[in-house]
Amino acid sequence: MGGVLALGMVPVAVYGPRSGMGQFGTIASTLLIITALCTWSEALLFLPTSPIREHPVATLVGSSVMYLLVAGVLALLAKLLRLGRDTARNADHRKIAAIALLAPVCGIAYVVYYGIFGAITYQWFTRAYYPEATQIVEKLGWWFWGIQFARGVLMTIAVVPIVCTLRMRRFHAAIVVGAVIWIAGGLVPLLMPNPLLTVGQRLIHIAEIFTQNFTLGVTAVLLLRSANARQTAPAAHAVATGT
Repeated sequence: MGGVLALGMVPVAVYGPRSGMGQFGTIASTLLIITALCTWSEALLFLPTSPIREHPVATLVGSSVMYLLVAGVLALLAKLLRLGRDTARNADHRKIAAIALLAPVCGIAYVVYYGIFGAITYQWFTRAYYPEATQIVEKLGWWFWGIQFARGVLMTIAVVPIVCTLRMRRFHAAIVVGAVIWIAGGLVPLLMPNPLLTVGQRLIHIAEIFTQNFTLGVTAVLLLRSANARQTAPAAHAVATGT
């Protein structure tokens, strides 16, 4: 699990914040919100027999502390291994006010992705595993979609530090952020054996969450980053003069 997280965060370590605290902050926000909080909330909704329901707050606090430690270790490794690289590209992003206005748009996009791909997965693959899911959704009514909207907004907010600091082309950054949201919110939590989920269920959910989370990450970068990234002044001068 740690190895997969480390691989997923390599682009952040190489092309993200230059400082150790910056690295820690970007990684921690992703793990705390996406891996801990959003995964926890989904388990509360659809796994009624999960032990999480017995001690929900303690479970969330425990996982949050663990992922804070993981973020610290990954940031320290990036610093010790000197993974950071200087590039001729700025992480051009929209103004904070614009990001705040566009985050709900990403939440709406996530609801659409969740509704489409979640429905396909449930109808064709997981209906037998979750016979009570339809009743849960019907009981919650519009609150269910409100919860998914909130999850989409939260996951977007979680990767804003990465979006704003990743010194890569917009398209490349979109791929990286999409992969990070998928790895943090779908791949890593489902890699470990789980008494509540069979191997088949875990594989199905890994693929399902890819369709939802990866597309959310791509959408977030395309909305929150400007189309034309600029080169830094010294680097642009070096390119122009050939030095």
